[in-house]
Amino acid sequence: MMDWITQDRISPEPVAPIDWPNGKRVAVWIVPNLEFYEYLPERYDFRDQFSRIKHPDIMQGSWRDYGNRVGVWRMTEALDEYPVRVTASTNLAIFEHCPEIAALVKERDWEVMSHGVYNTRYLGSGTPQEEQVEIDLTLSLAQKHTGQRIRGLLGPCVTNSAQTMDLIAASGFTYHADWVHDDVPAPIKTPAGQLMSMPYAYETNDGPALEGHFDAEFLVQSNIAQFERLRKEGGKVYCLPLHTYLIGQPHTINALRRILDHICNCEDVWFAQGGEIAAAARTAWEANQ
Repeated sequence: MMDWITQDRISPEPVAPIDWPNGKRVAVWIVPNLEFYEYLPERYDFRDQFSRIKHPDIMQGSWRDYGNRVGVWRMTEALDEYPVRVTASTNLAIFEHCPEIAALVKERDWEVMSHGVYNTRYLGSGTPQEEQVEIDLTLSLAQKHTGQRIRGLLGPCVTNSAQTMDLIAASGFTYHADWVHDDVPAPIKTPAGQLMSMPYAYETNDGPALEGHFDAEFLVQSNIAQFERLRKEGGKVYCLPLHTYLIGQPHTINALRRILDHICNCEDVWFAQGGEIAAAARTAWEANQ
């Protein structure tokens, strides 16, 4: 690990499994990403995962915009069929560009987790003061469009800096999802107090399966295997990350239904939002100190 992760931030030891409410075996965290990519980004100075060419990249941009015009509605229709609770990883500017998506989130009481302002503006490429401006803007946009107080962050394009954890903790956040290092939430030390590091998933994310290989069957089978292993072990978090421009395609949407058919057929599952999972984990961790 990088030095700034190990500098008294987090224990090197695995966190113990957690006793979830009502004796449930596994917490299920459904995380669709609501993303907005700028046509001409203001800056992309240290890396650019989005574009194949110098902006504007019409093909990539229109593909991702499909998610906001079509995919999000097809995905939501599927999610509405199941008793799941949703945490939307949100580029907050999307609420300004697509107010109908803000209404969708508010009507369904999805928790808003910050995914930055745009997915083309990365944390860590500016000064701490510039990063704080971005954090403050996400808070104000969420409040304006949904009335919510954001509690969690998945960095835009999964980016962060050495000061990100300190800044968000001081801004009242309670969890952070960029560190993929455990199957249960783990405490992160900051001067402002403890953050919980939430288990986000990369290998079973629809991004690698669908964007990289267009393999919906792999997406289904890997997620079922992930869920069943964590359920058998108990006290863990199963995370299902989604992207509207991928899972919301006509040829992939039934993969989501197949995954949820399997999960929702199990009675020992706690469907919860990110803030609830982080709070339960923190309570359990503090009780063991």
